[in-house]
Amino acid sequence: MPFFSEDNVERVRAASDIVEIIGGYLPLKRAGANFIALCPFHREKTPSFNVNPHKQIFYCFGCHKGGDVFSFVKEFEAIDFPEAVRRLAERARIPLEYERSPGEQQARFLKEKLLRVHEQICQHWQAVLLNQAAGQAARDYLARRAVPEEAIRLFRLGCAPEAWDDTVNWAAGKGHDRELLERAGLIVKRDSAEGYYDRFRGRLMFPICDEQGRVIGFSGRLLNPEATAAKYVNSPETPIFSKSKVFFGLDKSRRALLEAGRAIVCEGQLDLIACHLAGVTNVVAPQGTAFTAEHAAIIKRYVEEVVLCFDADAAGQDAARRSFDHLLESGVAVRVAVLPAPHDPDSFIRSEGAEKFRALLDKAEGFFDYLLKRLCQTHDTSGDRGRMAVVNGMAEAALKTGNRVLIDKYAQATALRLGVSPESVRAEFTRFARTMKPGGGAFAPASEAQPPAAPPPNPQEHWLLKLLIVHEEYVPWAAEHLRLEWLQHPAVSRLLDARYAAHSEGTWTNLASFLGDLDNPEERQLLAEAAAGERAIPHPARQLLELAARLRNACLDRQIAAVRHEASQPETPDERKLELLRLQQQLREAKKAPLPSPEE
Repeated sequence: MPFFSEDNVERVRAASDIVEIIGGYLPLKRAGANFIALCPFHREKTPSFNVNPHKQIFYCFGCHKGGDVFSFVKEFEAIDFPEAVRRLAERARIPLEYERSPGEQQARFLKEKLLRVHEQICQHWQAVLLNQAAGQAARDYLARRAVPEEAIRLFRLGCAPEAWDDTVNWAAGKGHDRELLERAGLIVKRDSAEGYYDRFRGRLMFPICDEQGRVIGFSGRLLNPEATAAKYVNSPETPIFSKSKVFFGLDKSRRALLEAGRAIVCEGQLDLIACHLAGVTNVVAPQGTAFTAEHAAIIKRYVEEVVLCFDADAAGQDAARRSFDHLLESGVAVRVAVLPAPHDPDSFIRSEGAEKFRALLDKAEGFFDYLLKRLCQTHDTSGDRGRMAVVNGMAEAALKTGNRVLIDKYAQATALRLGVSPESVRAEFTRFARTMKPGGGAFAPASEAQPPAAPPPNPQEHWLLKLLIVHEEYVPWAAEHLRLEWLQHPAVSRLLDARYAAHSEGTWTNLASFLGDLDNPEERQLLAEAAAGERAIPHPARQLLELAARLRNACLDRQIAAVRHEASQPETPDERKLELLRLQQQLREAKKAPLPSPEE
């Protein structure tokens, strides 16, 4: 963790006026000597969030969160204190002590140059779209898609001309180094000759912004229907752009997400723009990649419910299914809005109107109800093969919640849909829990083929396994305080269960012997991988404590999401809703309970 001197932190604090900083996130209104806004940390209709410019503090009289400018950035962005200091220091252009090594300074200056060149090329491409003959094809395309000029300007759309050297020549005219443009992903070095060529050619350009509204990458949509190139080309990974951690449109929807308490997730940029034009502004779109755990973590900072609104085709519906796992792990409730074929959000809004689209979102059904209906549509439930595919698909999804009430509820719903007894489906769910292997998809048809390779554990569980291998002295603490139900990867759970047993029974000798006794090839491979590599782990006790707390809280978040989902169902009796409300409060209180330190 970087170290900052008190003088360094105070310089950053003094340069970061709290009204200006918070005003960049929220629409502040003056109220006497102070400023007020709707609180971003809880849902409310009357402003109770107060910013005091004289004392440079904030406080919410509703949820009682408060602090200084660092506290706000830390809480709002869900980052730690050093990262909050770093972001504010970057904004104020104050060098931090830990950044004074040549390598760190060089990395920071590179990011600043990349941000500057992205902003400039964005302005260039927008000028091409709005004013130049080279932008006519893009203007015609946007006219056919009913995208007005106000949306073009709001989302800063542009056009990359149909030329191999437009960006290369533009950069030369601006005095930009070609190697910098290559690092930015805007030009590509030729393989068989000297020089460079443009990555984006003849494309409608969508600037991709970070949460602060800074341009960090682009997505280009092909304009010539006769061309054989890819329909969409996105910026490659760069020091300022990572597709798995970016939502298109989030910089413009943050306030709407907080006010609505839910996020609409769609697939494409034009879908998102159409939603904005329809008055649905609490919407985001993953950028050029599948929905990731990082996306789910970002969403969780703003909302407690997600409505997936993907294309009506099979690919779009499968994408909705794949998004569920990460959203479930993050603890948000999930609903699915199903568009009638062959629509996507953009075409549905243009065809049916904004009012019908908003009504469709409001009527979005819970994920498990959607999944059951989808499974029954994609499998022949008149035959045994189809019925078992439905049961297995529901079992796989429901068991991931770890919530017995939810599992039993959807075992009964599955039985009712298939016309069989609830007891038989419960038995199949139980059997599936003992035999299921990670990696199988709910929509995969029943097959005699070999199951797909199991995915690796998430980084937290992999690191936990490595830590307990390297530092065997903490196994007794883990056996007492780290519960196996907090883990999601079956192989990691089995390995730790066996390791705990070896500790309690006094049969542990060494790692090599333990590894040799394992019969499961997946477990042997996983344990060997965790034991390999660098063995020095700094602050192991602290890391173990943090890992245990994160795993516990993630498990509790999954249970909270399941409880919230059941409580939201109209058929749930009022008495049960009260019981679920108390259970939800108990689960939230359990998250606050500290774990004892391994060093105590």
